[in-house]
Amino acid sequence: MRNFAKLSLFAAAALTLAACGKQEAASTAPAGASASTAASPAAGAVETIKIGQVSPLTGPISHLGKDVEFGAKLAIEDLNAEGVEIGGKKVKFELVSEDDQGDPKIGTQVAQRLIDAGVAGVVGHLNSGTTIPASRIYAEAGIPQISPSATNPDYTRQGYKTTFRMIANDVQQGTALGQFAVDTLKAKTVAVVDDRTAYGQGLADEFAKAITAKGGKVVKREFTTNTATDFNAILTAIKGAQPDVVFYGGMDAQAGPMAKQMKRLGIKARLMGGDSMQTPEFIKLAGDAAESLYASACGLPRDKMPGFAAFSSKFQSKFNTEIQVFSPYEYDAVHVLVEAMKRAGSSDPKKYLPEVGKTNYTGVTGKVSFDANGDINNGAVTVYQVKNGKWQVVSTVGGA
Repeated sequence: MRNFAKLSLFAAAALTLAACGKQEAASTAPAGASASTAASPAAGAVETIKIGQVSPLTGPISHLGKDVEFGAKLAIEDLNAEGVEIGGKKVKFELVSEDDQGDPKIGTQVAQRLIDAGVAGVVGHLNSGTTIPASRIYAEAGIPQISPSATNPDYTRQGYKTTFRMIANDVQQGTALGQFAVDTLKAKTVAVVDDRTAYGQGLADEFAKAITAKGGKVVKREFTTNTATDFNAILTAIKGAQPDVVFYGGMDAQAGPMAKQMKRLGIKARLMGGDSMQTPEFIKLAGDAAESLYASACGLPRDKMPGFAAFSSKFQSKFNTEIQVFSPYEYDAVHVLVEAMKRAGSSDPKKYLPEVGKTNYTGVTGKVSFDANGDINNGAVTVYQVKNGKWQVVSTVGGA
């Protein structure tokens, strides 16, 4: 009983001290403020805003994935150096980068990871095949998503208010390429090959439609995969059809070896491709077989982009590598999100999402504004040809 009495006294003393502690904490709060208010960050504290970036950082097209990641990193660095304020509060931006490996299943997994990480917006994905399934995840969470590179029209045709695209789509690109093949190259017959991805097949379909609409004829339609490297069987069949042009819908990782094999087989038809073929990497992979071949890129020529020279200098100085294709669009996409946050006075996606659709911004790549679906207005398509081992501008359709 004596021990019990001592324990009771100790317990009472502890409770008294705890109560005094609570009273002292409450007394330090400003008049009219609760204890929880007193525990909040001090005035002048910097808020961290997370922005997600997704692209294939490993695998055969990792050079394209890293290219856009570098664009996002540079944008975040520049914004933080600028000292952005949103709603009167100083903020710091943090890039949360994920590798989707160009795989649609992994794309949805990393999309959910970004949502769980609390990102305020996403720039990505790179491929149409990953961008489209991931877009549902972001839409359900109400998170704005701007792709710098996905060109399949279906991405912005789903009715989501969260999807935006920085470049022209495959209808515009495929049509421009088909018309160029008939009007400029005087092609009457073409063979079409695609890699069965949402991007490759979608672009090849639009090219074939444009050829037919212009009175040309598709004499061969073949397909491969986005991991293949041996195209001899397909090309042998195409050689027998004797087309004027061979069009490939797919990435530079396959287009390079295909160009080499076409030359080795003595196929005289010229190879054409889209924006994922119009890269420095394609020229490296194809070697001298790249000479005189054609490809398009969605967007203005670089010398017509208002901020490209300064961007390129900073990019190469920081990352010690040349720009592939899409990093300037990624850079601008990050700024578009942040400009919308500024106008809304908030980084809360529910509050700033409506402002993304009202974008009227001039960035590295030119004027950026979106139509009702989230597609860029006045999207340009530029056709290039390899001359003396470098891509040279041939013509441009559209653009502000």
